[in-house]
Amino acid sequence: MYSEEDINSAVAAGALSEEAAASFRAHMTQLRHIPRSDEENFRLINSFNDIFVAIGIVIMLLAAGAIGQAIASGFVSVPPFPGFDGGEPTDAQWTAFQEASLLRSSIQMLIGGLLVAITSWPLAEFFTRRRRMALPSIILLLAFVGSIFAAAFGLGGTLGAMDNETTGGFFIAGAGVVAAVGAWLHWRRFMVPITVAAGAAAMAVTVIALIVALLDAAIGLDESGIEAGDALLTLVFVVGLAIFTFAMRWDISDRERITRRSDVAFWLHLLAAPMIAHPVFYSLGVMDGAESVGVGGALGVIAIYLIFGIVALAIDRRALLVSALAYVLAALTFLFDRFGAVELNFALTALVIGSALLTLSAFWTPIRSHIVGRMPSNLRTRVPVAEAAPG
Repeated sequence: MYSEEDINSAVAAGALSEEAAASFRAHMTQLRHIPRSDEENFRLINSFNDIFVAIGIVIMLLAAGAIGQAIASGFVSVPPFPGFDGGEPTDAQWTAFQEASLLRSSIQMLIGGLLVAITSWPLAEFFTRRRRMALPSIILLLAFVGSIFAAAFGLGGTLGAMDNETTGGFFIAGAGVVAAVGAWLHWRRFMVPITVAAGAAAMAVTVIALIVALLDAAIGLDESGIEAGDALLTLVFVVGLAIFTFAMRWDISDRERITRRSDVAFWLHLLAAPMIAHPVFYSLGVMDGAESVGVGGALGVIAIYLIFGIVALAIDRRALLVSALAYVLAALTFLFDRFGAVELNFALTALVIGSALLTLSAFWTPIRSHIVGRMPSNLRTRVPVAEAAPG
């Protein structure tokens, strides 16, 4: 399997002419009866060797983390579990045990994270930079950024910063900045498309943690009457919209979807979609059970999903539809159950959703062309090109 980036590389190297590349893209469009831009192509696996290498990489990284944890365990001695000897544990014993356990866990996270990061970078030099293997590159990137965040988080626990909610929030924000810097360095070296999304996720953690810490320091969330969960969901939703806007900037820069920028936008949309969908549907009570939803709430879920569908068609991205699917399934199940189809509610829900998704997939291109054609001209130039379905 060859990606658009591989085709562009072949053109740049002179192995393919621009006319041949354009002819190949047109041929694939006719063969699959769908424009290549509408397929949301992204490369995950080149061959089974990718899976083989990915398994080896995961084992190596697990080994590095385990070695780091074993080294860290030698720095802190944890007393026996209170009451293990049959006696009545005292408060002092519980406190000593908990403090030692937390300290050991923090040091394990710090050293283990550093070893995983140190291991993943040279592996990326070979499997990403030289071999250009997709799945191993994604695993190595996520391991590198995640382990840097874990190491910074572990450092905060080692220094005792996590004992207080405010200082803990500031340290989590700092860990997000460190992870974002690591993602930027990784992008500069290897340019794996998912890297930008990983950096955006790290910055999202930074922004949310920083705002929560500042609010807690200024007004005290516990005493202010503000529900921490609601405040957190609101922040997630706002940050999700910001990441969605960022993703659209990448999409606009490659409306034909023939460069790496389109792949970057794909991963950013995949990150933004659940951050937008979950707070919206959670606010309707979908996660609180059928009694909390009600008929009006269930209809509201379906209406919002239809709006998400229109947005997904306009921007030619399916991430919003996939992220919100579980909530629509729950809403439809509730409606069928409420209106008497108790025994068939799951079957009817699956039938309706499955039919709708397959129909939308089959007629994605003409429906999208119709929607984009009705958009104002200034908006039409800010979404991927809408092509007519091939005959």
